Amino acid sequence: MFGATTQTRLCYVFALARRQPLNCRHMVSNELLIVAGAGQCPLLLAQGARAAGVKRLAMLAFRGQTARAAVALADETRRFGVGEIERSLAWVKSLGIGQAMLAGQIHPSALFTTRFDDTARAMLRALPVKTAHTIFGAVAALLERNGIRVLPASTYMERFLPEPGVLSARPPDAREESDIARGHAAAHSLGTLDIGQTVVVKDGMVLAVEAFEGTNAAIRRGGRLGGRGAVVVKVARDGHDMRFDIPVIGARTVPVLRRARVSALAFEARRTILLDREAVIAAANRLGLAIVSLQTSLPPAPTRPVSAAEG
Repeated sequence: MFGATTQTRLCYVFALARRQPLNCRHMVSNELLIVAGAGQCPLLLAQGARAAGVKRLAMLAFRGQTARAAVALADETRRFGVGEIERSLAWVKSLGIGQAMLAGQIHPSALFTTRFDDTARAMLRALPVKTAHTIFGAVAALLERNGIRVLPASTYMERFLPEPGVLSARPPDAREESDIARGHAAAHSLGTLDIGQTVVVKDGMVLAVEAFEGTNAAIRRGGRLGGRGAVVVKVARDGHDMRFDIPVIGARTVPVLRRARVSALAFEARRTILLDREAVIAAANRLGLAIVSLQTSLPPAPTRPVSAAEG
C-alpha cells in the first residue's frame, strides 16, 4: 500500500479532527487510527498517543506485517494487504478521519512482490523517481486530497529523540570523529538526491551508501569492503519531510553493526528516533562501540500536533 522504506520504520497514523487544546500551539485528538506496519513504532506510538489523551484508538494493520502486541492496544482493527489502497482508504474515510501520521516498517521487497490495485499502480506509474521519500509523499498527497491531514511521524515520540552528546561509555577517537564528519557531509549530499540516509566511512573513504536495499544491507556492504573499524552515519537531509521516513535506530541495528565490525555510529540529535535506548547503549558498551547524537542546526522533529494554520 505505502511502497517501501529502506529499513526505516513506516507506521501510518490517522487522527480524527475532534481536538482539545493542550496549549496555544498543541492539540490532542480524541480519536486516532494507526495504520501500522512492522516493528515497534506502532506499539510505541499507540502508547504515546494514549498517554497524550487519545481516547479511541483504531488500527489499520497490514496482513503479515503488523505485530499482535500493537494490534492488542487498539479498540478496533481492520487488516488489509499492502497494495490495497482503494479498500483501506474507503475504510479510513468511513471512520471520519481528519489527520494522519506516517511511521513504521514495510520491507523494500514489497514494491516488487505485492499485488497492487488500480489506484496503487496509477500512483506508482506517476512517479518518475521511486524512493521511500517520493512514494510516501505520493501517499501523503493522496490522503490530503481526501481531507486527511498528515502529521509528523515523530508525534508522541519525544522520549525517543535523543539530545546531543555521546551516548555510549566510549567516545569516538580522533580518526572516528574525522570519519563521522566526512560521513555526515556525504549523507547530506546524498539526501539532496533522495538516494538514502546512511553512509559507511573508514579512513576518509566512503565504503557504502544506502540505496533501496535498506540501511542494514548498506552497513553489511561497507563492513565487507572496509573490515574492522568502519563508521556509520545516518541523517535526515535538510528539508526532509518529517511526516514520514524519519531515521530510526534500534536494538535490531546493533547485531548488524557487530557483524560488520563497525566501531562508531552517529546520527542527528532530535531528528532520529532511537528505540530500545537502554538495550542499545548496553550492547554498545559491551562491544566498545561509540554512539554519538550529533548537534545540528536543522530543526528538530516535531513531537506534538499543531493546528492546520500553524502546521
